[in-house]
Amino acid sequence: MIRRYSRQIRLGSLKVGGDAPVSVQSMTKSLTSSYAQLREEVERLEDEGCEVIRIAVPDKNESLKNLNRIVQETTVPVVADVHFDYEIALRAIDTGVQGIRINPGNIRSRSKLRQIAEHARASNTVVRVGVNSGSLEPDLRNRDGGVTGRGLADSALRHCGEIESMGHRELKVSIKASDVETTIAANRFFSRESDIPLHIGVTEAGPKLSGTIKSSVGIGALLLEGIGDTIRVSLSAESVEEVRVGHRILGCLGLLPGMPEIVSCPTCGRKNFDVISVAERVEDEVYRLVQQGYCLNASKVAVMGCAVNGPGEARDADLGLAGDQRGAVLFRKGEVVRRVTLGEMEDAFLKELHGYICGEGNQEE
Repeated sequence: MIRRYSRQIRLGSLKVGGDAPVSVQSMTKSLTSSYAQLREEVERLEDEGCEVIRIAVPDKNESLKNLNRIVQETTVPVVADVHFDYEIALRAIDTGVQGIRINPGNIRSRSKLRQIAEHARASNTVVRVGVNSGSLEPDLRNRDGGVTGRGLADSALRHCGEIESMGHRELKVSIKASDVETTIAANRFFSRESDIPLHIGVTEAGPKLSGTIKSSVGIGALLLEGIGDTIRVSLSAESVEEVRVGHRILGCLGLLPGMPEIVSCPTCGRKNFDVISVAERVEDEVYRLVQQGYCLNASKVAVMGCAVNGPGEARDADLGLAGDQRGAVLFRKGEVVRRVTLGEMEDAFLKELHGYICGEGNQEE
């Protein structure tokens, strides 16, 4: 795919846009006023490889105080999420956050927006302009007879133009709706008319299963068109699940460095072992290694239940496992390299998998 050109910005040390890789972010779900819960969740997100952490700041007291502590304690870029109260936005910037997310449609005051823009510029803080269907300006809603992709894109262009006219160009934009079609249309329109980096996702996507499907369709469609610099999978689930799904979306599209494609058969009456559990363990192990910074030389890893789906249909896999009447075989590029019993099959395959790690087990620099 050919990535859309976007101007490059920095969230602390993280490059966003330009030729930088697409990054995965999430938002904490703990009460920001509870430091212990918030700190624990941030640590879990760090361990999961989350590259940007967004934290809601609903009040000027404990939430701001805890935000400040988190910013000082984590190396992952933090974005403060602020709605309505511009004073909270100003004080959040003072904590040293790398970015601040605002919806100018909720601020509803040019003078207050100017104060945020000028303070962010002076602090070298990225402003993420968030636009969604619930805050679309009445004139755009009336013009189009409701919420449309064109209207959301025009709203984002309008707000970004205002902030840029105030002297701040370190911007990132998110344009989201709860339905896939409107989200895709809005981001397409915006990407044709601006070089500002885009954060993409489907808002209020839903519970874990349906939300994963909806997000994968919307985010995947845009990424295949080269649109998107950061992503978030918005789920009614634990925040680490958002990161896991996000990384897997990037992996499926070849956008996660070192992440091979994992293929496995859907299983049928010909299977000779429990494909489901073995495939899940292999996927978890590959993901764990990649998240730890290891580089797998394999581009495709296969787990197949029988000889029909094994070295035959999966012959292009760099490394594969297939069951047969006598146990299982390990194969590379369609050629059987080793026969194993069902009892030793899983451990033997994982050992072969580890053999693909670069540098004899050393992490990449």
